[in-house]
Amino acid sequence: MSHSLDINVLGALEPLSTFSPARLKELLEYCQLEKIEKNRNPFENQGLKGQSVYLIKGEIELWYADGNEVVMRADSEWSRHPIGKRQPDIQFALAVTPVQLLRINDELLDQMVTWDQFAYEENDTATSTADGSQSLEKRMLNSGLFSAENLKKGPFAHLPAANISELLNRIEVVAVWENEVIIEEGQEGDFYYVIESGRAEVTRKVGGVQMLLSEIKAQDVFGEEALIANSKRNATVTMKSNGVLLRINKHDFTELMQKPLLHTVTYAEAQRKIAAGALWLDVRYPPEFRHDKLEGAINVPLNDIRDAVGVLDMTTHYIVYCQSGRRSAAAAFILARAGYQVDVLQDGLWSIPKASV
Repeated sequence: MSHSLDINVLGALEPLSTFSPARLKELLEYCQLEKIEKNRNPFENQGLKGQSVYLIKGEIELWYADGNEVVMRADSEWSRHPIGKRQPDIQFALAVTPVQLLRINDELLDQMVTWDQFAYEENDTATSTADGSQSLEKRMLNSGLFSAENLKKGPFAHLPAANISELLNRIEVVAVWENEVIIEEGQEGDFYYVIESGRAEVTRKVGGVQMLLSEIKAQDVFGEEALIANSKRNATVTMKSNGVLLRINKHDFTELMQKPLLHTVTYAEAQRKIAAGALWLDVRYPPEFRHDKLEGAINVPLNDIRDAVGVLDMTTHYIVYCQSGRRSAAAAFILARAGYQVDVLQDGLWSIPKASV
């Protein structure tokens, strides 16, 4: 990782500008910085597929399939957005100066944006309780339960986005005390835990003696093996201080991993419905919407979707979309439960043929 890459660089990009400093710092570990010499094709060794690629230093010239030629500079508004998303295919590119590119895996970035946008309201007062403390949603994001590492390969890596709202409702907050045994070796697995505050130790009985395996602290998770593998607990976890745990039970975990029924449509099907009077509803952040919105679309960001219930016209049929389909699925589930006619654009903007742009 280059020393020139820091959270200030990430925070200037879209949609990363919405992330907290802690979230940006976490994302740094999953970024790839690539240096390209002048007069080289910056995409010769690695293309753009499956990655969000940003120009963060220098200038590149781009030749598009529709015949357009443009020069992109790192200090331009355009460079704040990923290169080549929904524009016609890039036929050739050339580094006009020495160039630095930032690459982030599309899937991971989209997961992080979905969780953050869903749990954070733009109005700061909405993220606080009456006594001024953080809301449960914000506490959970800060807890590490949905860290990049957990979203990439943890228990919730494959959670259907439409179930995020229900998951946040079902997670419990429990106070625990020093020397309290949270899970015991040999028991049936019943909960998945994250430590919001406090310390604990993990032990296992070996030859009749409790052997210390590890110590865990705030933002560490435990108990996932019993939920995923249906196995008995293979260790004991005991609190070494007072603290607070977040937990979800096995029944809820299993239920929420099932994909809910939502009506999805292809881009071709959506176009026919739009022609018949349906309306595009973009649930991404406003800077994303302004950069590459679909013609005629309105923008209600996912973090505002609950407030839009009762404001959006109940007689209008909406085709909800985002970048990949994750955020739109979460938004559509809320709207459908409120009685709206909604379809989800299958695979989001990623599914739209570039020739259609």
